[in-house]
Amino acid sequence: MIKNLAKYIDHTQLKPDTTKEKIDQIVNEAKEYEFASVCVNPYWVSYCYDKLKTTSVKVCTVIGFPLGATTTAIKVNETKQAIKDGATEVDMVINVGALKSGDDETVKADIEAVVRAAEEKALTKVIIETSLLTKDEKIRACKLAKQAGADYVKTSTGFSGGGATVEDIRLMREVVGPDMGVKASGGVRDLPTTKAMIEAGATRIGASAGVSIIKGEKGETSY
Repeated sequence: MIKNLAKYIDHTQLKPDTTKEKIDQIVNEAKEYEFASVCVNPYWVSYCYDKLKTTSVKVCTVIGFPLGATTTAIKVNETKQAIKDGATEVDMVINVGALKSGDDETVKADIEAVVRAAEEKALTKVIIETSLLTKDEKIRACKLAKQAGADYVKTSTGFSGGGATVEDIRLMREVVGPDMGVKASGGVRDLPTTKAMIEAGATRIGASAGVSIIKGEKGETSY
């Protein structure tokens, strides 16, 4: 059994039609099970912060989500506003098109700008969107995130047709080494999959099925 399994989990609700009732549900579940964080869209950050500020549960949000194709200036402003609203973790999407075009400098500068905007007030997790990348591109993306000073690399948004795989987690861990965080996200909805991801090197799990995972059940995916 994995010790403190709940502390691996970012309890996630990122669907565009998410209602206040759904947010209240994940907040209450996060309190009950003491998950690492709730991961919500920026609109909900201040609301979640107010509900969770007296607990150990952090508020995580997403930046440049889900495409990563907004400008760096927009990502920086999103980050600053999210922190002002109470987020202490930000999951940013890389500029996937720039990476696939071979423009590594743009990708790195984009990540660095968000890291600087966080100003040590928030953890930065870099979503590389593994389902869209070749192995070489995954390696490059992880190296760039590490060079840029990010705290984590993360597999997926869950919105591009694929999620985390054990093979990708193993590769990402190999590339970034033992000290950087690795987050598995997208399609992780049961306990065996969660255990496999952690054994492969994941130090955080992004999942909407956090309660089912803790209970050893299989849940539905709802990013």
